[in-house]
Amino acid sequence: MLGQVWRLTRGIAIGFVLISVLTVGTLRWVDPPASAFMMRHAFILWRLGSTPPYYHYRWVPWDELPGAVPLAVIAAEDQRFPVHHGFDAVEIRRAWRDFRQGKGLRGASTITQQTAKNLFLWPERSWVRKGLEAWFGALIEMLWPKARILEVYLNIAQFGPNTYGVGAASERYFGHPASELTLGEAALLAGVLPAPGAYRPDEPSARLLRRAEWIADQTTRIGGRRLLSRL
Repeated sequence: MLGQVWRLTRGIAIGFVLISVLTVGTLRWVDPPASAFMMRHAFILWRLGSTPPYYHYRWVPWDELPGAVPLAVIAAEDQRFPVHHGFDAVEIRRAWRDFRQGKGLRGASTITQQTAKNLFLWPERSWVRKGLEAWFGALIEMLWPKARILEVYLNIAQFGPNTYGVGAASERYFGHPASELTLGEAALLAGVLPAPGAYRPDEPSARLLRRAEWIADQTTRIGGRRLLSRL
């Protein structure tokens, strides 16, 4: 009996590894039609009786994104993104130190980890989700170039209610395609990422304006367009 359980468990584990590697590898070249977060969002609205479209989403290829957009997101979310391998050891140590000092447990997720979570997993915190996030994040770092990670993240991140991806966000909040985003607009979009339901880029609060100004300043401090050329 124990032997059968072991063989079944081993088979499931091997199958999961093979399927996840194949899926992540394929998405290096194939643009995802939706993310796990989008499908969860649509399911909830469907259960509530809402009518489609359940969310707004428009894919924008990497070569159509102004440099200001990925720069603003790196400056706001993960300034060591170009040099780490999916896990920011500096931020992890800081989060652990703060926790030990009684300041509460804060996130230390990188852009890679956020991409893995949004694309494949669910928002609720748990050790199971964190373990899967680490697994998919490691696969993404191994199988995708940095530019592809940013491209996918920018296209699946939530920027507001029912609004996913920088393409849909640019059209909704600024009335033009993402290819025309300015640095100021890109900084406003990057500024809402920690709490996309709490801010509106088209009607920014004083706090969001201050954060966007800081983000715009950081884009030059981290290297500007020279940084993108090294991805």
